[in-house]
Amino acid sequence: MRIDRLVAVLLLLQRRERVTAAEVARELEVSERTARRDLDALAMAGVPLYATQGRGGGWRLVGGARTDLSGLTAGEARALFLVAGPASAATPTVKAALRKLVHALPEPFRAHAEAAASSLVMDPRQWGAGRVEHRPPPFLDALQDAVIRGVQVRLGYVDGKGAETARTVHPLGIVAKGPSWYLVSDTEAGRRTFRIDRVSSVDPTGDPVRRPGDFDLAGSWHAIADEIDRRRMPLEIRAVCAPHGIGLLRMGFGNRLQVGGAAADGRIEVLIRGYDAYTLAGELAGLVEWLEVTGPPEVRDHLASIGAALVERYG
Repeated sequence: MRIDRLVAVLLLLQRRERVTAAEVARELEVSERTARRDLDALAMAGVPLYATQGRGGGWRLVGGARTDLSGLTAGEARALFLVAGPASAATPTVKAALRKLVHALPEPFRAHAEAAASSLVMDPRQWGAGRVEHRPPPFLDALQDAVIRGVQVRLGYVDGKGAETARTVHPLGIVAKGPSWYLVSDTEAGRRTFRIDRVSSVDPTGDPVRRPGDFDLAGSWHAIADEIDRRRMPLEIRAVCAPHGIGLLRMGFGNRLQVGGAAADGRIEVLIRGYDAYTLAGELAGLVEWLEVTGPPEVRDHLASIGAALVERYG
């Protein structure tokens, strides 16, 4: 905790010309004695800091010395350093920028920042999955630049059937979904989402983006993702599940599962989405101990058929 406090004191000094021990104590919710010790520790560590006594006295940085971290709290600074490590999922540009922030710290804090940068490894693979390298798509930087600058682009795009088209879009934001990247845009046909690995060309027009005043990228993406899920999993089955089986359903079906209220016999009503009746019946067949499917009838028929085949082979 102390290194967090010391960085916080340094950032506080950068925001103000002068601070007193009482102000530091109040800001960091510590005692004045602790605040004085922290200020002394900064000075002894080589931070260009001096104290003046009397009316208008306090602690100042020599010459208004700064790092480039003004406005960051200690926790925020350390969170940035955590994603700067060599094994993180940050892009090379982000890592380079964060390494510069690390080197902008005074010497006494640099070791802690570098330790934070090397303390985290992110491995997105599930156990048993092969190693797959996911590189950013070629036009990601160009589209991100268009979003930031707020300019329209002429977009070349290859759809899922291999047909190539060109259209002018208003880039609103970029979303990473697993290994895939998506561009959320407004078009003449309304809000559209484009997979960036299918983009074949990007030509900024220079014209400003038409950005809806109430647009929120996170909220818009959630609505888009929900709609895509519904299209991918159009079939919905109804069932009742023993209460102790709900946890297993959550693990197996994730957001494809909706849990309702309790039925008259104490079992829990659930809805589960799937691709088609046969595939979903195959997923549910091993859950007969906890789950009873009440509809639609074709899923029950497939379950009965699977059950008969299992009895014939293993009975």
